[in-house]
Amino acid sequence: MFAAKRILCPTDFSEPSLVGIKAGSDLALRYSGEVLLVHVIPPVHSITPAFMSPGRMLGDYYEEMVRVAKDALKQTAELHLSKDVPVQTLVLRGNPPEEIVRIADEKNADIIVVATHGLSGLHRDLFGSVAEKILRLSSVPVMTVPVTHRSVHK
Repeated sequence: MFAAKRILCPTDFSEPSLVGIKAGSDLALRYSGEVLLVHVIPPVHSITPAFMSPGRMLGDYYEEMVRVAKDALKQTAELHLSKDVPVQTLVLRGNPPEEIVRIADEKNADIIVVATHGLSGLHRDLFGSVAEKILRLSSVPVMTVPVTHRSVHK
């Protein structure tokens, strides 16, 4: 029997990602597991003015992004995970699908639970689906939770 003891839930802090977090929390409660709540800060491609140091400016930007993300993860855990579920929060930098899969392997996650935002048309063609990329790259099981208008507003 499959028992999910370590459940990785990625979030981009959007309302739809909360649906995946709720599903991950429910699994953790059912199997007496823990949730790894993960946010990945994607690479920034910027042009800096000639009089500023690009490395310093970018470094400050990432430091601030990490600080904000850590606070947001803590608040998300407090508001959206059961108090009976142990949670570990992680902020990573890099390509979101690749980092999510890497940390799932590194932390020995039993499953990744990710919401699908249901993008279609040009937006999906241009940006792709993070959930789809996780599915293709992951060596651990992935549970996708479809997001509907009804599930976001529960």
